[in-house]
Amino acid sequence: MPFSQFLDYLHLEKNYSAHTLTAYKADLSAFQNFLKEEFDSEDLTEVNYPQIRTWIVSLVESGISNRSVNRKVSSLKAYYRFLQKTGHMEISPLAKHRALKTPVKVQVPFSEKEVKQVLDSFETDTFVGIRDKLIVELFYTTGLRRIELINIKAGEIDEENQVIKVLGKRNKERYIPLLASVCESVKAYRSARKALEVSLNGNHFFISESGVKLSESFVYRIINNYFSKVSGKLKTSPHILRHSFATHLLNQGANLNAVKELLGHSSLASTQVYTHNSIAELSKVHKMAHPRNKKD
Repeated sequence: MPFSQFLDYLHLEKNYSAHTLTAYKADLSAFQNFLKEEFDSEDLTEVNYPQIRTWIVSLVESGISNRSVNRKVSSLKAYYRFLQKTGHMEISPLAKHRALKTPVKVQVPFSEKEVKQVLDSFETDTFVGIRDKLIVELFYTTGLRRIELINIKAGEIDEENQVIKVLGKRNKERYIPLLASVCESVKAYRSARKALEVSLNGNHFFISESGVKLSESFVYRIINNYFSKVSGKLKTSPHILRHSFATHLLNQGANLNAVKELLGHSSLASTQVYTHNSIAELSKVHKMAHPRNKKD
């Protein structure tokens, strides 16, 4: 079965981004090329696990990190699940595969001070300034994923009821409450957007000055540009803002299950990675409040 059907499935049924689809295609093509060179075959349905294991070993020996190898194998595993689902394969050759061990990667969130510095830096008398400020506010106050923010439609933000409808992974809808201050920023952006003398291409809420839907790389550059000026962190991406949203909520005592729902996670395990950064804050509270730590 050609990759195109699998990629169409990911795009139409799973709502995966163009960036993700490109990564899947590259991973599958790389494995197919490996099969052709090493085993004189391009048929992925006739593959056995020892052949896949040989590919994994070659990737590791080439210097690719275990994390990157696991991602590539994950693409292959997803393809075989699709073949099983569509009746083209009974048993996946990766059915008993175990992922390579990887070090725990703790993302460092922005501090509340850094976020405030960025939000205070915007010039709100221009379309770009108004738009970029709202983008930062939405990432930080709702925990949106980058692709979720890009795909927001004009009618999916309800300022009156202070809520936003989001289409997440696997086309799963969720509603996230909005702060009153963010709703004011939404109104300001709507006015600035309406004042643009351009023909709008589609119904996407966030657009460029020429009326075009924003790309993932464009949104990344917006966040990186503003936060690199106030932060010395190596990573200043939209994901770090999402990370900051979760961490700051947990630091203030938010319920883990509530944060899970806001983030759109399917399992609590995905949300628990954010508790690493709140441990330090919890430790402070614990030491200050516990009676056994009180000195006479």
